[in-house]
Amino acid sequence: MESRCESCIIRQFNSLRAMSKEELKQVSDSKITKKVKKGDPLFNEGEKLNGVYCVRSGVTKLSKLSENGKDQIVKLATKGEVLGQRSVIAEEHTNLSATAVSDMEICFIPKTSITDTLNKNPNFTLEVLRHMAHDLKEADDVIVNMSQKTVKQRMAAAFLYLKNNFGEDEEGYLRLNLSREDMANVVGTATESAIRIISEFKKNEWIATKGKRVRVLNEQKLVDLSEGF
Repeated sequence: MESRCESCIIRQFNSLRAMSKEELKQVSDSKITKKVKKGDPLFNEGEKLNGVYCVRSGVTKLSKLSENGKDQIVKLATKGEVLGQRSVIAEEHTNLSATAVSDMEICFIPKTSITDTLNKNPNFTLEVLRHMAHDLKEADDVIVNMSQKTVKQRMAAAFLYLKNNFGEDEEGYLRLNLSREDMANVVGTATESAIRIISEFKKNEWIATKGKRVRVLNEQKLVDLSEGF
């Protein structure tokens, strides 16, 4: 019963909460639950999706490839988020790639289960629109940050985001460990530049590192820097 949509608490975080019990039963009967290993793709930019992905556990990065061949990470999606809604509803090829940054468990829900419910359930349609509007707001924030903040400010904000959204482990290190390349792709800079800034933050004793792991030592300094003080 744990994998049934009717009894899954994950749906409370997304638009599936607006489905009726009968609609959820139909989704449960048609969906496929699978595990994705760290580094493996869920889908690639330009694909035509035949359904959406609901994240049961783990984290995935949503990224777009620039003309010069560099990835820009636009979002980190975690438990409860539904990926691919916009592409499926608009019947467009995907605008982003999704790659697991940790081991994941996902549910693939066929397109027909989504579109049939959209046509019959106005509450579900409204929930989908709300989540898509929220994604657009987040995209607006990314654009503003990229255009108005320096790389150092964006790096400080990225560490704060990881701390506030994914938490810390028992030793105080960030629970989600991103590679230096992924950190560079989050803030929109070269990997070498990201490494230099991280070294500067360490020298200032704002953060500490242990291999790939990062620990925030002085949160207020990162807040001040990210906000331009």
